[in-house]
Amino acid sequence: MAEANKSVKKILITQPRPESDKSPYFELAKRYAVEMEFFPFIRLEPIPCKEFRKQKIEIAEYSSVIFTSRNAIDHFFRICEELKLNVSQDTKYFCITEAVALYLQKFILYRKRKVFYGADGTNKSLFDVMNKHKENEKFLYPCSENQQDNEIVNWLKNNKCEFQTPFMYRTISNDVSKLDAHKFDVICFFTPSGVKSLFENFPAYSQNGTFIGAFGSNTSKAIQEAGLQLHIKAPEPQVPSMIAALEKFLSTKK
Repeated sequence: MAEANKSVKKILITQPRPESDKSPYFELAKRYAVEMEFFPFIRLEPIPCKEFRKQKIEIAEYSSVIFTSRNAIDHFFRICEELKLNVSQDTKYFCITEAVALYLQKFILYRKRKVFYGADGTNKSLFDVMNKHKENEKFLYPCSENQQDNEIVNWLKNNKCEFQTPFMYRTISNDVSKLDAHKFDVICFFTPSGVKSLFENFPAYSQNGTFIGAFGSNTSKAIQEAGLQLHIKAPEPQVPSMIAALEKFLSTKK
């Protein structure tokens, strides 16, 4: 178990290093005098269009799309492009956060489409928005072949929504076995697959006082099911991002 008064000097973010030096992560590191390292624990592999066709899902038949990540957006529009499919201008998009919603600008004329997102980045706030529009909608929820948010799937089932979960990419564990996982005071995870990768690379891993952070309810669940103690959790009211959650946590360590 981590000690409440333990200081924080090194933080591991299990994602690729941000391309911009102006990333909030670097500003946070400077503000709290901590060292921030980035090491992606997973990578995404696109499911080829030929393989996607075997799922027999006709994208054009669905009026709404649910996005929980930028990766899902990338692969959805990749598949549409490979299928030479023009997505209807009437399509509605339901996004987990405003940041994910804004990423749609890379692919669509944002103002001319119907884009919705949750107030605080939680599944509950996403459901509140979807609940207002669920009548007569047919939902697509693009996700990884080996990872989907069961809470979203269960909500769609419980609300008797017509939906499909097309698999457009798969999540693969990276080899990070040369990393010294115990030199970090904090490790932040963003997907259940990242937690899985930790134990694939370090089968005998024990927490030994390391603070663990999680983004997303499924990631939090994976951490707890792995027998680890969770200390930093996002999104939640007031902390919509991992940056905000880390800042709140670090402010208690000063």
